[in-house]
Amino acid sequence: MDFELSDEQNMLKDSVERFVKDNYSPEARAKLADTELGFSKDHWKKMAELGWLGLPFSEEVGGFGGTAVETAIMMENMGSGLVLEPFLSTVVMGGGLVAEAGSQSQIEAIIPEVIEGNMMLAFAYAEPQSRFDLNDVETRAAKSGDGYVLNGHKSVVYHAATADKIIVSARTRGGSRDEDGISLFIVDNDTSGLSRRDYRTIDGQRASDIKLEDVKVGSDALLGQEGKGLPVMRSVVDRTIAALCAEAVGAMRTANNITNEYIKERKQFGTPIGKFQVLQHRMVDMYMEAEQSKSMSDMLAMKLELDDEGERRKAVSAAKAQIGQASKFIGEQSIQLHGGMGMTDEYSIGHYFKRLTTIEMLFGNTDYHFKQYAALAS
Repeated sequence: MDFELSDEQNMLKDSVERFVKDNYSPEARAKLADTELGFSKDHWKKMAELGWLGLPFSEEVGGFGGTAVETAIMMENMGSGLVLEPFLSTVVMGGGLVAEAGSQSQIEAIIPEVIEGNMMLAFAYAEPQSRFDLNDVETRAAKSGDGYVLNGHKSVVYHAATADKIIVSARTRGGSRDEDGISLFIVDNDTSGLSRRDYRTIDGQRASDIKLEDVKVGSDALLGQEGKGLPVMRSVVDRTIAALCAEAVGAMRTANNITNEYIKERKQFGTPIGKFQVLQHRMVDMYMEAEQSKSMSDMLAMKLELDDEGERRKAVSAAKAQIGQASKFIGEQSIQLHGGMGMTDEYSIGHYFKRLTTIEMLFGNTDYHFKQYAALAS
């Protein structure tokens, strides 16, 4: 595999690096995280102006036709600054679902607005009982006239409060864990019967629990084929996992650099603790984990373009397991080397630890993906 970036990819990388350097100092991020939105609308508009919000979409709808590799380049550099804007929720997940399953009219109505920065999306897939299983769906959508009525409860919907439209998975037939019978619906955030409980997550992001009580939508709200939503969800979640893996690589790299600088300055018995051989060995282990994760992330971004679903899903679980394991190791070691002060809000390393811990859990933790890989490889 060719891991060298093209000239265009290097330009994208440099552009995101500059954005993070200019806008995401630890102090600036802390201020943003404490605002009501939890991110900056000005930053979002800037991302639209730079063309980032159109990166993965086809040129026919105003995008740039980028691949998972370009998305990974963006996410890795965003991870280095713990960027808070909802790129993952709106572009990778919400936009990805519409682009993959939407009708021509749905695509034309939504994707250009996303690209321009005028519309935000969220994906409501998780439920209180579902853990990591996308097919565990108890939310129901019943036919009513020429539309549907939705009832159910969705958990931890990232950036639902600021989304204009929420894509909801709901069961139109079958039992609660059947793979067939899951449909996707585009629901306006202000629809009658939809209520939210908004909160801040441990990593400084925003999420909501959503209740759907007799929410009425028209037939034009159905995204893709009725009852055939699970394959679409899995495809988009695979791409989301690849983006999260890249983000984790950027966060791990910065966490390592912060920790390395700290142990050069922190003195014990009059000597910088970075001179102690056992801590030097530990830093080597941390850098090795980050480098292995970088290789796995790059491999996954390229393998997502494979037609072989089995190979693609194996690559997803292999990368998520390795990167989840590395995220946990680097996060915990960074905190230990900083001591208790590492978990205070004043020290940026604690925020990297929290984000890495969250990424390890999202869309299946390390143990889950080890088991998934073993099942797929057998």
